[in-house]
Amino acid sequence: MYRVSTNLTLFYKFFIPVFWIVFFGALTIAALSYSFEYIGDMPARNFRIGIVFFYLSGLLLLAFTLMRLKRVETDEHFFYVTNYFKTARYPFHSIEQVIESKFFFFRSVTIRFKEKGLFGKRIFFVPSTHRFRDFWEANPELREKLLVEV
Repeated sequence: MYRVSTNLTLFYKFFIPVFWIVFFGALTIAALSYSFEYIGDMPARNFRIGIVFFYLSGLLLLAFTLMRLKRVETDEHFFYVTNYFKTARYPFHSIEQVIESKFFFFRSVTIRFKEKGLFGKRIFFVPSTHRFRDFWEANPELREKLLVEV
């Protein structure tokens, strides 16, 4: 098998969200549990509302971005997708398209399937710069059929 997603997937998917949830969760609990009237010149009620909003918006951002990432490997006939607990094997003919998106220096890839699979109809991953390019160079007929660059 040949890995096309980055090695940092584990870091992005688990370390950053766990760090966010634990650190800012503890900070939010501490801010809500202490009794004080003002934080500087700001009323404590406004500060508590702000910190809860900050924490919940961060959780939503993580849930819709980093926590959706998957690790993707491939061979000559299949894509193997894992969330580190379950692994699914998808043949190339079941893939509708592979969309590579670039946003400044961030890159992400979305694989859209023709039918819903174990991880849904779409999966997301961060590609390894060289391995992803090498895979498409080794499979030019597959590149013409599937790859869409945005």
